[in-house]
Amino acid sequence: MLATRACIGAPDPQEGTVRLRAGFASTRLVAGLGAAALVVAGCASGGSDESDSSSTTDICADAEGDGPRIGLAYDVGGVGDQSFNDSAYAGLVQAVEELDATCTEAEAAAGESDADREDRLIELAEADYETIIGVGFIYSVAVYNVAPDYPDVNFGIIDGFNPTESQKDLPNVANINFAANEGSFLVGVAAALTTETDNVGFIGGVTGPLIEGFEAGYVAGVEAVDPNIEIQSQYLSQGDPVKGFENPPGGETAATGMYEQGADVVYHAAGKSGLGLFDAVVDAGEGNWAIGVDSDQYLSADEDQKPYILTSMLKRVDTGVFEYAQAASEGNAPTGYVTYDLAGGGVGYATSGDHLSEDVIAEIESYKEQIIAGDIEVPTTVG
Repeated sequence: MLATRACIGAPDPQEGTVRLRAGFASTRLVAGLGAAALVVAGCASGGSDESDSSSTTDICADAEGDGPRIGLAYDVGGVGDQSFNDSAYAGLVQAVEELDATCTEAEAAAGESDADREDRLIELAEADYETIIGVGFIYSVAVYNVAPDYPDVNFGIIDGFNPTESQKDLPNVANINFAANEGSFLVGVAAALTTETDNVGFIGGVTGPLIEGFEAGYVAGVEAVDPNIEIQSQYLSQGDPVKGFENPPGGETAATGMYEQGADVVYHAAGKSGLGLFDAVVDAGEGNWAIGVDSDQYLSADEDQKPYILTSMLKRVDTGVFEYAQAASEGNAPTGYVTYDLAGGGVGYATSGDHLSEDVIAEIESYKEQIIAGDIEVPTTVG
């Protein structure tokens, strides 16, 4: 039905990033400018308050409004990762409900090429979807190849990048990014203040600058509290997105190994593979913790997992999808790079479950204020 891909390591964003404090339409800037067939699921003509997107429905089948026409193009997988892709879906739901939008969700197949993704985008554009959003950086090359032929269509790419310097300034393309390193710093602080063994872990999906940014922020947050804490780190794949992001058994194996090696808090940035972490922490038992990613994963976890989910790093993909669609419908679609950062609530941490004490939250908030004020610069690379 639906298709998704959790975030894969992508090239670093280029200079000229616009960092957002609020929506595209009412924005305060914190820095200067800087052949697969289309499969559709219905073809109708911050904080911890993020809604639970795990109970997804086929929103597009019933979307019959007079608002913008939105095409959401997922990569391989399906809504149900309880993380990155479900958050994108939540943004689409909001667009249908608040903008009276109609929509189509397009599904990819395993092993696709850029040409296959181009075909998918072309079919959406030819079907008169004036706002098309690719979920995941893997759509970057395809979008930049297709967009010049459809100047009246607005193309957004979650975690996108410019494939070549010559394509840098296409007027109908926006790379919608998030300062995940900043949010990861905060959950690193939470891990360091929680660990009883002075040993924590990080599980990444696929190696590359994008996911390494999560790791870098997490490591920096842990070390800001106590540089002597041991940090175990493991990536599930060097380049295979399926093994990296569609692999709960692999995530469970990696997490189990970390708990057995003394870690009592483990954070994942591995999409659907991270669901295996939640199984592993239950098996590890009392005194062990898991940290979710992208959405508030406590809200979508099984009841037996909730007692072990310390917090989640929030990456508001839902906000990015909705606000891009809203801005495009108003004729104000951004171009180039737009980054949702900590100052604007684009990233953050969750408090669902009340597993973070008031003292720990106060410490996290202190670090948060220092990051926003510029007193702490969070790295994007480890080392």
